Amino acid sequence: MPENKWEQMDGTLLLKELEQYSTKEGISDIHFSPEKEFVRLEVRLHGVLQSLGHITPANYTQLVRRVKFASKLKLNIENIPQDGQYTFEAPGRTVNIRVASIPTRFGETFTLRLLDPQKGIVSLEILGFPKEIHESLADLVQLPNGLILVTGPTGSGKTTTLYALLQTIIGKERNIITLENPIEYELPGIVQSQVDEEHDYTFSSGLRSILRHDPDVILVGEIRDLETAQTAIDAALTGHLVLSTLHTNSAIEAIPRLLSMGVSPYTFAPSMRAILAQRLVRTVSDKCKEKGANCDPLDHSTYKGQVALPELLIITPEIRENILLNETSMTIEEQAKREGYRTMHEWGEIYVEQGITSETEVMRVSV
Repeated sequence: MPENKWEQMDGTLLLKELEQYSTKEGISDIHFSPEKEFVRLEVRLHGVLQSLGHITPANYTQLVRRVKFASKLKLNIENIPQDGQYTFEAPGRTVNIRVASIPTRFGETFTLRLLDPQKGIVSLEILGFPKEIHESLADLVQLPNGLILVTGPTGSGKTTTLYALLQTIIGKERNIITLENPIEYELPGIVQSQVDEEHDYTFSSGLRSILRHDPDVILVGEIRDLETAQTAIDAALTGHLVLSTLHTNSAIEAIPRLLSMGVSPYTFAPSMRAILAQRLVRTVSDKCKEKGANCDPLDHSTYKGQVALPELLIITPEIRENILLNETSMTIEEQAKREGYRTMHEWGEIYVEQGITSETEVMRVSV
């Protein structure tokens, strides 16, 4: 699409066009960044920030007014950050947009995150996990109790994976309750609850409340502190299957992270079932997979779509013993490798050999 197309549109039309274009292309975020004489328009596609061109300050003013009105932000406030959300209709579905603004030197910067149910509610197969990882995850989520963690940075697909796991057990005589911040996608057949920190409904207090509602499976959006971690572990030890996320670079790093929060290894080790770390890598397009195709791995057009690049640490009796003995991450990894564990980088090498992605792309996202 030509860059000047966006510059020529008035703000209201520009927003509508961007919404539809973004859902069609699979864009996750839209960024508006004011500079001295124009506003930068950028989008995040398949995890990479790409420029769509510039828009005029006048058109941006119209667009901001429209975004603020739709997301119920204060129109006359420009000097403090604001957050809101709104929905719009795309072909066959309703898409939610999370809106965030911050004041900058040349005006308010806005980021619009698209929560498209077509992208967020998918099966484990569609996420592209290797067969052995996919099968292990499907077995793990059938367990009656224990703690399963999904780790990775923001935008690595953690929530999408957790929803995919929940989908495999919805309707199977299990009471499933989630605690999220915010609820990103609506999943029929389960109870979804949203954190409200202004009214002291936090992950830790909300989790305690959920335990009074006879749950079989609990999804806690994120473990951030000792109280949430310990409550989740206690729930896992008392007959509940608990799924949650943590921000670590690798699966094994989740163990020292939780221990550094103050969690006791004597409660953590017996509760833990598995830790999945993941990133999203762009997949090579069909055209570039063809024999003899000369495609530049640094060119965005080389890629089409994304798959999950994983590493799955299953907590075996031997690894549980290592945690209880407070062994180093290196010792735990050595034991895990003896049991067949592969690091994310090792899976990346397999993806490259299979022509799924490029070495450049694996290096971009893996540790």
